[in-house]
Amino acid sequence: MKIRTLGVIPSRFGAQRFPGKPLALIAGKPLVQRVYEQAKLATKLDEVIVATDDTRILEAVEGFGGTAVLTSPDCPSGTDRAAEVARDQPCDLIVNIQGDEPLMRPEMIDQLVTGMQQFPDCPMGTLARPIVAADVWLNPNVVKVVFGPSGNALYFSRCSVPYAREAAGQFTAGIGHKHIGIYAYRREFLLRYVTLPQTPLERTEKLEQLRALENGYTIRVWVTPHDSIGVDTPEDAKLVEEILARAGK
Repeated sequence: MKIRTLGVIPSRFGAQRFPGKPLALIAGKPLVQRVYEQAKLATKLDEVIVATDDTRILEAVEGFGGTAVLTSPDCPSGTDRAAEVARDQPCDLIVNIQGDEPLMRPEMIDQLVTGMQQFPDCPMGTLARPIVAADVWLNPNVVKVVFGPSGNALYFSRCSVPYAREAAGQFTAGIGHKHIGIYAYRREFLLRYVTLPQTPLERTEKLEQLRALENGYTIRVWVTPHDSIGVDTPEDAKLVEEILARAGK
């Protein structure tokens, strides 16, 4: 039986550091349109929906021919917004695509969906890539992930993990992995997950995925050669524009 896969792009207007971010123009197109168009290029998604709390974003998405739904303004996170959409959709897998990552490659989405299809007992999956630069390794805004030989996540942290004791904690290429913030969930798991209370490690690290690990659920990690850059500030938007210009987009 075919697994129906839904891509959801949570998009909130009131970003603290960059209000109105989804509608900020990136090389002539709203950020949300850039993300949507990348997601639509993925071959493993049956449908892509923007989940938003604001009619301005809804109208912008419909204006460029996309699909959007209004979700509750009280959703505490993008995951809750994705779950609200999933409740009303006939789907088996939900891919939560960050609404501020216009450089997310469709190959990354397809890799994640393929992995989840190959491991039907896995409730949740995500991506990571090897860290090759010390500044990334040391940056607390870059989330790192440690996983075992099976590919199951052991921990996510803002710290530089694992600690290289022999090198006195100094960075060595290949020692760690950057977490790429895209997730795939089984529908039943996602709907259960958002009902769970926040956990101590989640509150400490401010990393929502730790809730799954603390409750004993498996998160499988697939390594990708690709990277993505999030747009958190107007300066990030300019950087993405430069990257797109070099790529002729």
